[in-house]
Amino acid sequence: MTSPTAAAVISPNTPAVEVEDLTVAYHEKPVLWDVDLRVPAGVLMAIIGPNGAGKTTLIKTILGLIPSAAGEVLVYGKPYAAMRHRVGYVPQRGSVDWDFPTSVLDVVMMGRYGALGWFRRPGRQERSLALAALEKVGMADYANRQISQLSGGQQQRVFLARAIVQDADIYFMDEPFQGVDAMTERAIVGLLKDLRAAGKTVLVVHHDLNTVPEYFDWVTLLNVRRIASGPVAQVFTEENLRKTYGGRIAFVNRDLGALPVEVAAAAAD
Repeated sequence: MTSPTAAAVISPNTPAVEVEDLTVAYHEKPVLWDVDLRVPAGVLMAIIGPNGAGKTTLIKTILGLIPSAAGEVLVYGKPYAAMRHRVGYVPQRGSVDWDFPTSVLDVVMMGRYGALGWFRRPGRQERSLALAALEKVGMADYANRQISQLSGGQQQRVFLARAIVQDADIYFMDEPFQGVDAMTERAIVGLLKDLRAAGKTVLVVHHDLNTVPEYFDWVTLLNVRRIASGPVAQVFTEENLRKTYGGRIAFVNRDLGALPVEVAAAAAD
């Protein structure tokens, strides 16, 4: 499903995302302040931080869904508007109207509209791609089911399938593990790692600090400002976590990968 033309245009040395001096404010209150961020292509990155840290705001601003007060955002070296067709987005499940009367297959085929244009109807090829994406997330048997009849975990898998069928170069996912069961979480992790293995870049708003070293190879710690960003082995440290969570972290047990319960709870956005 990878587009050879798209892959040829993007230089491997071009960062997937560059954010410079980004500031976002709601009613004059800064939500993000002077954020600089450089994400290399081909990484699987977690964005972590406490409540109100601006994690969701960061990805929505990169995607042009929220206006910035200052700063610049580039996706593969160009403004997002010029690269929209190479970007996949999985929003928080709670932000979607799941009562809208449509089938699972139709939801996934919506992911092909960017390639088709709004005036062409999906055809046999789009249906085949959508069914293949549903197969990949274990939802092929539910293709004709109404989305309102699915469980939370199943709905999340459908949205992941819609993102996959876009065949994007970079994916933004906002809390994809929220409210899913253990089996679905394992399936999502496997999918994210498959995307990375295929050379894709994946940015994930995440709240479970205990799973960061296991699931991700890159991490950004955010609390209105960028605290640190880089390979997990280098920047996911007790010192940086203390800076991010305001000193509420009592310890980090590297051998057990354990973190205090209050810190894990504070990470949710």
